[in-house]
Amino acid sequence: MITTALYLTIAMVTLAALLNVYRLVIGPDEPDRVLAIDTLYINAIALIILLGITLSTRMYLESALLIAVMGFVSTVAMAKYLKRGSVIE
Repeated sequence: MITTALYLTIAMVTLAALLNVYRLVIGPDEPDRVLAIDTLYINAIALIILLGITLSTRMYLESALLIAVMGFVSTVAMAKYLKRGSVIE
């Protein structure tokens, strides 16, 4: 029963990631693309954690944390660049 729920959840998160890629490509302006990238890395984190649960290992949690930190920093940098035109003042 739990494996069926895991596979269903993986399929739904993968569909959400594909919809984010569509939003990234078609997005009408730059802030929409930044939000699509932000949501895409959150979906990547979810997929990595679900893979770790499926394989019954904790090894993937460290990579999920690394992606979370890098995604947060890149989102802040892109938002600052779009607002001011430069990242470093």
